Amino acid sequence: MSETVRDVVAGDGCTIDDDATVGYGEFDEPARIGDGATIRAGSIVYSDVTIGDGFVTGHDVLVREGTTIGDDVLVGTKTVIDGQTEIGSHVSLQTNVYVPTQTTIGSNVFVGPGAVLTNDEYPIRTENGLEGPTIEDGASIGANATLLPGVTIGENAFVAAGAVVTDDVPADTLAVGTPATVQPLPDPLDGANQLA
Repeated sequence: MSETVRDVVAGDGCTIDDDATVGYGEFDEPARIGDGATIRAGSIVYSDVTIGDGFVTGHDVLVREGTTIGDDVLVGTKTVIDGQTEIGSHVSLQTNVYVPTQTTIGSNVFVGPGAVLTNDEYPIRTENGLEGPTIEDGASIGANATLLPGVTIGENAFVAAGAVVTDDVPADTLAVGTPATVQPLPDPLDGANQLA
């Protein structure tokens, strides 16, 4: 099998594995990918996506249209970014993360494996519109955490594994439990993520 490169502008030193598709769909803008990207087999990057330098995917990643991604971003295997989303630089989205439409993720953010972000408060019951979460700079989201629509995870906050976040999490705090409650950030978790 061979790679499929359609409507794309790629920088220097990019590697697109066999069975990857870049520039999928019919949109007004091409996919724009910076220098040094690695897009692994099974991944699909739509047209009308802008990605900075140093982008790396696992296998079977999906990046939908209208997405902007900064520099040095890792998107793990089977992660879905459902479009109309903004992601900063130095971000690590681990395996099986779901990022819905209308989500904003800052820079220096870690999102653990299996984390689910949501954007529809009452799925298919009402027409309230979609509002994804906002994850501010330096925040960490633990494995299998769930973020409900419209919540904001504050700068350098930490969401524990398995937490279900129903309300905003202030900066420099820890959210733990179901539904999540906010606690002071323990000393070992104080400080910036080491992603940059």
